[in-house]
Amino acid sequence: MDNENNQLRSDIYLLISTLCRSAPERELLDFLSTLEIESGINQMTSAWQGLAAAAKVAEVSALQDEYQDLFIGIGKGEVIPFASWHLTGSLMDKPLAALRNDLGLLGLEREESVKEPEDHISAVCEVLAHLIDQQKEQEAKAFFNHHLSPWYTDLCRQIETAPSAQFYPSVAALMQAFFDVEQVSYAQNPGTTQTKMKIDVKNITTK
Repeated sequence: MDNENNQLRSDIYLLISTLCRSAPERELLDFLSTLEIESGINQMTSAWQGLAAAAKVAEVSALQDEYQDLFIGIGKGEVIPFASWHLTGSLMDKPLAALRNDLGLLGLEREESVKEPEDHISAVCEVLAHLIDQQKEQEAKAFFNHHLSPWYTDLCRQIETAPSAQFYPSVAALMQAFFDVEQVSYAQNPGTTQTKMKIDVKNITTK
């Protein structure tokens, strides 16, 4: 069960990474709209239900425009998905340098094809998914606490209040709910996140 829970956590990190890296295609929207969500009344359940409902009515072309306005824009988008900006008000600042140092200690580096700095929310989530897959929970805990915990709430609030946001507030709600679960789990279990807290979706993979 713990292995299944960790696989699910990794998959959710990768889902969030995918949704924040580019606008979702029809295949992903269809998948999200048919998720089996466990019954219950809590933040995670509401977030999954909201994302599924948003995916059912979303149009790919409209989502591409929304993503462009939110994350790219002309000069900059309405949402800044980089840790340095949320922590210091500037891009390419000390938080990015600290993150790059920690990535080096973990033996990780940015692929040449990726142009965004490593403190992009998608990259941070990909690193956490990798560490969980490798069963490196102590490293995942330290990385989460240093490089995601301090700024994810600000990012989620920025997405939720962005003028162009229609689909992405549901993504932000999932991010907030899931990262809150991770944060509580790390605080309660310093050595592991093999938590009993429900993530409330029965299957997030297509395997």
